[in-house]
Formats: sequence, structure tokens, C-alpha cells
Amino acid sequence: MNKKGFASLMMVSVMTAGMLAGCSGGNNKQSAGTNTPAASSNQSEGFADYSQGFKEKVTIDIPVYERAFEGWNVSDNYYTRWVQAEFGDKYNIDVNFVPISRSSEVTDYEQLLASHKAPDIIFHYDMPQALTYYGEDVMQELELAEIENYAPTYWANLGETIQQYGKVDDKNTFFFAARPEADNFVSIIRKDWVEQVGMKVEDLTSLEKYNEMLAKWKEAGLGVTAGNLIKDFYSYNYAFREWPVDEAYRALYSDVSVADFTSADTERFLRNLNYQYNNGLVDKEFYLRSDDNKIKSEFVAGKTGNYAFYLTNNADVFAATLANNPDAEFAVIPPNAMVPEGYKPQGRAYWPFGFIMGINYETSDEERAAVWMYLEWLSQPENLFKFQNGIEGENYTLDAEGIAVKNPDYKGESVLSTNNNKDYWGLVTEIAQYPDAEKTLQSNLRNWSPAGYEYLAEDMVKYYNEVAEFRTPDAMFSVVLEKVNEYKADLNSLFQDLYVKTVLAPEAEFDAAYEDAKKSFLDAGYQEILDEKQAAIDAGQFR
Repeated sequence: MNKKGFASLMMVSVMTAGMLAGCSGGNNKQSAGTNTPAASSNQSEGFADYSQGFKEKVTIDIPVYERAFEGWNVSDNYYTRWVQAEFGDKYNIDVNFVPISRSSEVTDYEQLLASHKAPDIIFHYDMPQALTYYGEDVMQELELAEIENYAPTYWANLGETIQQYGKVDDKNTFFFAARPEADNFVSIIRKDWVEQVGMKVEDLTSLEKYNEMLAKWKEAGLGVTAGNLIKDFYSYNYAFREWPVDEAYRALYSDVSVADFTSADTERFLRNLNYQYNNGLVDKEFYLRSDDNKIKSEFVAGKTGNYAFYLTNNADVFAATLANNPDAEFAVIPPNAMVPEGYKPQGRAYWPFGFIMGINYETSDEERAAVWMYLEWLSQPENLFKFQNGIEGENYTLDAEGIAVKNPDYKGESVLSTNNNKDYWGLVTEIAQYPDAEKTLQSNLRNWSPAGYEYLAEDMVKYYNEVAEFRTPDAMFSVVLEKVNEYKADLNSLFQDLYVKTVLAPEAEFDAAYEDAKKSFLDAGYQEILDEKQAAIDAGQFR
């Protein structure tokens, strides 16, 4: 199971026709003489000078993920007040942080757009959905010189990426956050369970070995492998694909916004899950685990033996598990453990950017300038460092190398969110960085290493580097795929019904169940999507 397919979160709800009518269909009626970026250019080219602040109060609405962290108010905390005091008040800007539910972010955005309350930045991590927003005509065309004027530091960091990837239909549409090459998503396993059945974690060299271990877990009455309802992120079958992957094949089937349900890769994935289900090796109610808290609670309770999540130094899963299972030990699952014999540990590579962002079509010239000014302020090393680390002497201390050493016990006013405030500073970079690569790695390891579990972060990095050659990015189409936009909501809902029904079928009936499900999926619009993609591939409209 690919990492995010394995730990995917909430589904995107089907958008109503009325909702779509409220946020698409010719919304962006700007022209060069009205509200276009060109109307407010560089001071030497006519750009207004706001370095002393705006004459009239300007309000900007900045999106921030709401991840349901206990006790955390995403819109009002020490850091939002700090931003207002240090940036907003200086320039006569009200900075309003708008919660976007991480588990239903597209639905949130569509509802906010329909009610004309969407934030000034419209963001998403994946290009297919960003293109969907573009296709709904809810983003402004950008003037790159304006970004450079108001945000020179941000532009110096991201300008090349914006120029390379930000155009759609020859229009400057997207701007980005940086994405240095690193990842802290990890799958852990109950090491004590593995050893209790006479195996070692290092023995898990293939899916077959993993299933063998699960059978021993069952016989010993320990527990099962975790399961969850796959939704919203569809890279679950990567480890079941042939290697190397043909570029055209990748473009046709690798898509995080619509499930590949009809390829031989998916058949192999589902056949294994069907085997696990019918033999009592996987959580019998996997289809009820629809968000991270539900998946996590099964692991904490000692019912499942593995859990996938973003590893941070303040992760609470270990203490919670030990409270119920004092003898629990943990290890990182080797990357080949979920890979069938003869296949490679394939995964999804990131493009060289994090957030893909656009400016709301209803954002005014002054509001847009204020957004660039905020990105500029956020890009300053001292501001970024404080957002990522907090206050020296409280949240952290500096070691001899100048690396922030977090105080894991700090609970004061400036406490960081449980993902180190990333949902705020993620607008400019995906990973905290220092001037040199080695210091950055050491800093990352500290940010990712819960006290006493430093070896987990080290193994995570080791495995990440070992399988780098088998990560490939999704294809990036240079045209809007209309059929994807038309059918994806219905198909994603249908996918859940069909794949669960196929997995729950008796082993002897798997082939028939899968064939029926495939036909239903193709007839419901997936064939039209494949045809549209194939036409774009044949025309070379992807990379």
C-alpha cells in the first residue's frame, strides 16, 4: 500500500449544482482596465508604494489547515497574534486566518467560494485539483512583475519555479511554496509483536513475508494489520506496478484525484486485500476507518500492529500506545514489506513545489499586494525561524551549531501546533531549512524525532533515500481535463462502494466481483476520462 493511499483521510463530498453555479462559469471578468494585476505595477512602472502601509485598512484572508489538534485554535493563537502585531499593524493590514478542514478541504473551498467568503489564497497540494479550480474560473491571472516588486525575497526563492510550472493556457496562474527533497511520512510497526512470533523486522522483505507474519499474529492472538477506507488520494497500487513505468502509462493511470480501478496493478492490490480480509489478517472493519483518529485509535488500543503518519518530535502516539501496552516497542516498516516479490518499492515523487496556490478572483488589487507583502514577510529567515521553532529559551535552545533544540515539555503560550506550525509557514516552504544540507538534515531529524525514538527518524530517512530511484511524480497535464472534473466526485464515491464490495467478496468469487465492479466504474465515466487523457497524451500535452 502506498503511504498516502494507506493513510488517506476524508472523502471529497459531491458538490451540488447550486454550489458550482455560485463559484464557476465566468467568475473572472477582469480586464486590463479594471482589476488586473497590470493596473497596479512596479513603482517605476506604476506600482503603488505600500512600504509605509496602506492608507485605508486592508484585510487579507489567509487559509490554514484545521487538523483538529486538541486545544489548538487555528485562527487565534500566539502566532496569529504575533503576525498581526509584527506584520499587519505595521502595514495597516488585518490578517485573518481562515480554517480549511484538512479532511474535507475541497468541499470547504467550494462552499466558501459559493458563498463569496473564500480566502484570498486558494491552495491545494495536487495539480489536478488546482487545475479544477482554474477550470472553475475562480483564480486571477497574475502579473509576475507585481510579485517580484512586492515580494522580492519570495520571488528570488520561487520565481524560477513559478515561471516553469505556473502557466495554464499560457496564463500566469499559479504560485508555489518550495519543496526541498525530504519527507517525514512514516509507517511504524509493533516490533514486539514481530519478535513475539519468531521473526525480525528485517525479515519483512516482501508482501509475502508480511502476510506470513500476519498469519502468525493471528495464530498468536495478537492483532491484525491496519486498514482504512481509501479516499481522496489514490496511489495505493504503486507497489503493484511493473518497473520501470512507461511515461504514457503513468500519465494515463497515475492520478491522485481519480482512482485507477481498472488496471492490472489495481487487480493485484485488491486481490491481496481480499486475501487478507478473508483470512482474518486485516482489520475487519477497515472500511469504517475514515479518518486518521479512527486509524490511530485502533493502533493505540493494541488492536492493529501498524500505523502510518507524519513523524514529529511531539507525536503523541507512542505515549498513548504505551499507556495501554507498556511493553510495546516500535520500528519503521522496511519499504519492501508491502511489495510483492519481483516488484519494486515504487512511490509517488513530489514535484519541486509544495502548495500550489492561486489568487481568488474576488481579491482586490490592494488585497493582492498585501498577500505578496505577507509572503515576503514570511520569507524572511528570522520570521520563518520563529514560526518554525517558537521563542528561544522557552520552545527551544540553540546548540553549538546554531540548531534549535526543541523543549518537548513546553506547554506555555507560544507552544507550537503538533506539526510544528507547518500549516502556517507551509505557504513558503514545505520543510524547515538551514543554510547547509547537513545542518538541515540534523534539524529535520530533531523536528521528527520524539524523545527516545530518534532511531525511528533515522531509519525513516535511511529508507527514504534507499528507494529514491523508485519514486516517480504524477504526470502534469498542461490542459484542463474536463471529464476528470465532470466525473471525479461521483467516481470517487462509487469507487469506495465498488472496491469495498470487491474486497469483502469470498475469495472464490473475487474474479467475478472485480469484473462486474470494473464495468460499473468504466460505464460511470471512467472510460471517458481514460479516452480524454489518452487524447492529451497523444497530443503531448503532459510532462
